[in-house]
Amino acid sequence: QVQLVESGGGLVQAGGSLRLSCAASGRTVSSYALAWFRQAPGKEREFVAAISWIRTTYYADPVKGRFTISRDNPKNTLYLQMNSLKPEDTAVYYCAADPARGLLTRRQDYDSWGQGTQVTVSS
Repeated sequence: QVQLVESGGGLVQAGGSLRLSCAASGRTVSSYALAWFRQAPGKEREFVAAISWIRTTYYADPVKGRFTISRDNPKNTLYLQMNSLKPEDTAVYYCAADPARGLLTRRQDYDSWGQGTQVTVSS
C-alpha cells in the first residue's frame, strides 16, 4: 500500500494562496488516480479535485477556477495550488491514491489516504 504525507497547510487571510503537497512512498504512483478531499468541522469529507494518470483533471464546483491540482511523477508528489481562498475553504485537506487508471471522485474509490493538513482561512 502507498503511504501519503501531506504538507503546506497553515493560516492565511481571505484572498490569499497556499500550495499543498502530498508525498507518496512505498510505491510509484505515476499510474495511479490521485485526489484531494477536505473535511470541515462537523461536516463529512468532501471531494475537492482529482487527477488521472494521464493528467485529466476534475474539480468540485466550489473550487473551480481557484484551485489547481497537479502531479510530479518523478518526485512521486501530488500538489494543490489554492488561490483566492475563502473562509469556507477552512478544513483539513487529505490526499488520496488508488491504482485505478481513471478520474475518481468518490471517497470509496480510494484505498490510500494521508493524515491530513489543516488549512485555516481568516476573514
